[in-house]
Amino acid sequence: MTKVYHDTGHFNFFAALLLCCLFFCSCENSEKEIQELSTKRIAVEEAKSIESYLSQGGKMRARLTAPIMNRYQTDSPYIEFPKSLHVDFFNDSLVVESQLNAKYGRYRETEQKVFLRDSVTVFNSRKDTLRSEELWWDQNQQKFYTDKPVEIHQPDKIIFGKGLEADQSFNWWIIKQVTGELLVPRGGFGGPPPVDSTQRRDTLIAQ
Repeated sequence: MTKVYHDTGHFNFFAALLLCCLFFCSCENSEKEIQELSTKRIAVEEAKSIESYLSQGGKMRARLTAPIMNRYQTDSPYIEFPKSLHVDFFNDSLVVESQLNAKYGRYRETEQKVFLRDSVTVFNSRKDTLRSEELWWDQNQQKFYTDKPVEIHQPDKIIFGKGLEADQSFNWWIIKQVTGELLVPRGGFGGPPPVDSTQRRDTLIAQ
């Protein structure tokens, strides 16, 4: 007669060991897949000396230049300009009517919006200059906006405020909350003190 032994203790041990091996293998594969997925999601395409053109309504409206551009391949792709950017805005005759400068920019491709920060300036041919630390450029609506403090520098005054809307050509602008205004002297701020020519003449004669 053949005897069959059932050693349930050893069976349970080896079964558990096998399950552990399968579990660790599964975890190893999952980690590898996660790393590959993470690497893919944070993949960066870098380009240097960028010159890009923007068309709206079949007409060229802007030219963007930047020393470095990084494109991030995420679920919501975006483009980053970490070393400053400059934009020229054109009218229908392709004449530059306004310009933009910022030390940093991030373009959200799906929303077609550009977030600008750090020493943001926009100026037009009438010598109006917008200064702000943060500004949004909405390409669909062709306008700028912000809820941060702003300054509008004009030849005869400086207007301080909080919150602003303006067209991307900077032909018009609206400050939501004006907080102050400073008149600019005809000769501007600073510089050497005025010289009285008659006193200078008397001084020269005395010498």
